[in-house]
Amino acid sequence: MAKIRVGVNGFGTIGKRVAAAVTLQDDMELVGVTKTRPSFEAQSAIAKGYGLYVPAESVQAFQDAGIKVSGTIDDMLKKVDIVVDCTPGNVGEEYKAKYQAAGVKAIFQGGEDHALTGISFNSTANYSESWGAQLSRVVSCNTTGLLRTLNPLDKKFKINNAFVTIVRRAADPGDSKNGPINGLEPSVKLPTHHGPDVQSIMPWLNINTMAVKASTTLMHLHTVVLQLGSETTTEDVLEVFRNAPRVRLVKSKDGIKSTAQIMELARELGRDRSDMYEIVVWEDGVKVVGNTLYYYQAVHQESDVIPENIDCIRSMCKLEQDGAASQAKTNKAMGISQ
Repeated sequence: MAKIRVGVNGFGTIGKRVAAAVTLQDDMELVGVTKTRPSFEAQSAIAKGYGLYVPAESVQAFQDAGIKVSGTIDDMLKKVDIVVDCTPGNVGEEYKAKYQAAGVKAIFQGGEDHALTGISFNSTANYSESWGAQLSRVVSCNTTGLLRTLNPLDKKFKINNAFVTIVRRAADPGDSKNGPINGLEPSVKLPTHHGPDVQSIMPWLNINTMAVKASTTLMHLHTVVLQLGSETTTEDVLEVFRNAPRVRLVKSKDGIKSTAQIMELARELGRDRSDMYEIVVWEDGVKVVGNTLYYYQAVHQESDVIPENIDCIRSMCKLEQDGAASQAKTNKAMGISQ
């Protein structure tokens, strides 16, 4: 069977990782990536052998910078079966019209609203909902992290209520524009968008979320309190986590006391860009009291959505009907443990 031809629109934090992940798959081919301005990232794309496509009005600027382009964004759209849109949030409507005019499928990211596509995607929770779809949306890093643990717990125990506080990183490591750099900033508009975003995939779940932006760049951290439908044990919950796709258990007593050590673990695992694709749960921080479950989890905001994008391509392009099989294929190609 011919490989699916993939284009990545936007070559920033998410786009560069999606592009790299596509090149690892044996059923996909990376046609190219896009940049709007000549930069070190554009030079990096060329160095990696990626086709580089730019807006028509920017071709001259790239030529003046000595960066050879493969064509315009419209040229790329003529060559692909599907586009993974990794452009900044809130420009989706403009690009949606462009993709539809070109007759190509498109995956948007969590910075866009669910209403843009009418379908939101998570590999574990609703893989089949995007089967053959023209448009879909991979939910945000935090929402992906919540779904990775909440969905299997709900299947096993039924969640009556979920209360989540998200300690958000202030900016990505390569971002020098955002903050705070010395302070904690609460999200005072409640509930935060994360709960409704989870409900775009698990509409039956009663979930309330709060968030605080913290002076760190490494990861997000979630504190989760769940009221379950029945009493259980801590060991039963840990068994669910052990069997959940893309969830990694760690122990504080092994020296992994913070997100800093998690990032060091990713380096020791030899991960590309030191990425931690899995949602990391502290095993010794899981506690059940009656029917109430408490746990902490960490989310690497730069990378946890990358394998979901690959699975979403397979679902939309009808490459693999079994979601678990797609996850296993993606995991093997990307070096993810499960």
